[in-house]
Amino acid sequence: MSRFDVWAPRAESLELLAAGRQYAMERADGGWWRLPEDAAVPAGEVDYGYRIDGADKPVADPRSRRQPDGVHGLSRTFDPAQHSWTDAGWRSPGLSGGVIYELHVGTFTPEGTLDAAAAKLDYLAGLGVDHVELLPVNAFNGTHNWGYDGVLWYAVQESYGGPAAYQRFVDAAHRQGIGVIQDVVYNHLGPSGNYLPQFGPYFAAAGSNPWGDSINLDGPESDEVRRYIVDNALMWFRDFHVDGLRLDAVHALHDERAVHILEELSAATDACAAELGKPLFLVAESDLNNPRMIESRTRNGLGLDGQWSDDFHHAVHVNLTGETSGYYADFDSLGALAKVLAGGFFHDGSYSSFRHRHHGRPIDKEHVTTRQLVVCTQNHDQIGNRAAGDRLSATLDYGSLALAAVLNLTSPFTPMLFMGEEFAASTPWQFFTSHPEPELGEATSQGRLREFERMGWDPEIVPDPQDESTFTNSKLLWSEVEEGDHARLLQLYRELIRLRRQEPELTNPDLRAVAVDFDEDRRWLLLRRGRVTVAFNFAEDERRIEAGPGRLLLATDPDAKLDGALTLPRKSAAVLRRQGEGTA
Repeated sequence: MSRFDVWAPRAESLELLAAGRQYAMERADGGWWRLPEDAAVPAGEVDYGYRIDGADKPVADPRSRRQPDGVHGLSRTFDPAQHSWTDAGWRSPGLSGGVIYELHVGTFTPEGTLDAAAAKLDYLAGLGVDHVELLPVNAFNGTHNWGYDGVLWYAVQESYGGPAAYQRFVDAAHRQGIGVIQDVVYNHLGPSGNYLPQFGPYFAAAGSNPWGDSINLDGPESDEVRRYIVDNALMWFRDFHVDGLRLDAVHALHDERAVHILEELSAATDACAAELGKPLFLVAESDLNNPRMIESRTRNGLGLDGQWSDDFHHAVHVNLTGETSGYYADFDSLGALAKVLAGGFFHDGSYSSFRHRHHGRPIDKEHVTTRQLVVCTQNHDQIGNRAAGDRLSATLDYGSLALAAVLNLTSPFTPMLFMGEEFAASTPWQFFTSHPEPELGEATSQGRLREFERMGWDPEIVPDPQDESTFTNSKLLWSEVEEGDHARLLQLYRELIRLRRQEPELTNPDLRAVAVDFDEDRRWLLLRRGRVTVAFNFAEDERRIEAGPGRLLLATDPDAKLDGALTLPRKSAAVLRRQGEGTA
């Protein structure tokens, strides 16, 4: 494929505008258009666009790598080979149970750029994270956005620094010993700057999902649409040295073909990993609770390396906050948390009162490992989709935040942190947009209000997503990391991550090696992983728990004691190694 080839089966005529000149393109096989062999487009960096059927305004390349003037402007060529990589010695650990740190480029630092984020990588290395996961960075309209309104999947948002800055970020992360996971959205496009329908049938003829028109994965001419997705995934691996992709809301990918698009992505990723000689992985966001997502392709699974488990978040959230509305209702017990810890899912064929039906199926512990489930106590959705975008730190005390930290970082699964949770950030994480079109901005603001009114929230506490303060209020305050309980919690996170690396039981991939005991009435729970036991007291009073002889490895409260039995103060947790092999 040459640099200006474009798939446009709907076009009757197509002209390339490049470097201020116009070139008539020729139709080729399969709906593709190419330049004539004698077309002399200048070499090097070129601004360009396509005039479809004689239209006055040229539109961007669907595979554009740069949009210096926004998604409604011309594309600009970008040569990824111009970057001199320094990460030849980098060895990705893959999805091995290490800690993932989810961040949004625009609000992680005051500057909101990739270069500014790269300057904070030493902090993340000191924290001990294994991978940083970037929320979507593909080009969107406006100056700031969550990232889920992107319309040009191959272009890195210019206000973040564009593709060259992205390469610098990944290179810097690898130098710090940190892998990079990119969040990608293949289930919908944003509402402004989406010109794909002018080129071809990128969207399904009928049907939509909650965020927009469904992608054409199984209809007529869907072969090239699927190729568009697969090629994009491979671009992140090859041109940007990304280690893994997080696939947004895969339950919204409607595909009735015999080989599902996720299976196709999985096979292409494995082939690319073999070609590049390094681990590459895919993690799905899925609310289906279907283990087939992460079963191997040889077992008729889709072959993804991991998936999010929302059930873990819900069980932790309810047991710490007492909130039981909506989808939280079924998780109102320590028993629910115990079931998730031991089995990965709570809804494994059980009745879901939120869905008014049975949901999910059990995980086969012989073929699925603990590392394949990515869990968290906070993430961009679970915070940002609250009316006020309030974090756990807005309502919970230090003891409860410490419980959340221990639950996440000693769980059997792959733990993920959301930026700022490690120091109890006081800033909210709110839903923000910057749609330049007044009518779209108004529709977004009013739609947000109606959504929360239906859920019974006070509209007075719902921030206007179009107000710039909603965006700026969501930026982290880095001065907090050295203050009071913020610094105290940060130190706990560092110690927990160190302990997770130090104690092999905490990353044992065998789900069959997990045992849980709990007392619903007395509100304590024991998570047993080999000779390591993690004890939790969710009660408002001290609890004395028979945990067996051993030594205390970590406690969130200095008054915790192990003297035959374990004494845990209110809202506290402890990690101990039971007496026997490996005990000092």
